[in-house]
Amino acid sequence: MSADYWNTMVLPMLEGAQMTVLLFLIAIVVSIPLGFGLTLAVKSSSKPVSWLAHTYIYVMRGTPLLLQLLIICFGLPMLPVVGEYLVLDRFAAACLGFILNYAAYFAEIFRGGLLAIDKGQYEASQVLGLSKWQTTTRIILPQMFRVVLPAVSNESITLIKDTALLYAVAVPELLHFAQTAVNRDFTIVPFFIAGIIYLIMTLLLTLLFKWMERRFKYE
Repeated sequence: MSADYWNTMVLPMLEGAQMTVLLFLIAIVVSIPLGFGLTLAVKSSSKPVSWLAHTYIYVMRGTPLLLQLLIICFGLPMLPVVGEYLVLDRFAAACLGFILNYAAYFAEIFRGGLLAIDKGQYEASQVLGLSKWQTTTRIILPQMFRVVLPAVSNESITLIKDTALLYAVAVPELLHFAQTAVNRDFTIVPFFIAGIIYLIMTLLLTLLFKWMERRFKYE
């Protein structure tokens, strides 16, 4: 295979990988704090707020991400009266779908992290005269973060791989260009290259979280 052919095949796939990385960054930056907010809502003393948060998490975790993407991209514009106002750019719609879905998963991860904190930590903070805000930010959150970091790492790696679902809603990402090359050239080589690119991205992400785990382990 000539260098020109490789450029024709690989360069578009690298451009698609940029779209993959962009979606990942947007989804992870927004869904993590949103997930933590949902965790707080679940623990709220207000029963309606807690119930709504529980219901949201159940629905988003209980239905396929692909179905949610299809509803946001193609279903919402079909709603009577308001549908015309819910037409979104495909990439924006995909970002919204990923954020809403992964926020529910991160909420459960954070809830598990909070449950892992011994109640004595709260009592000790009260004895020391710390306010609720100080207890949360200085005592509880740092410990929770250490506990949930491995689970957040796994979920983030899953997010990288799930970006391939963009292909189903016609957003030109890595897999889209790989499939285009396969159909054009009648070879499965582009699929292997796409797999290598995904492996590189997940490897870099894994190394980042391993470094974070080592750092927070000794703090």
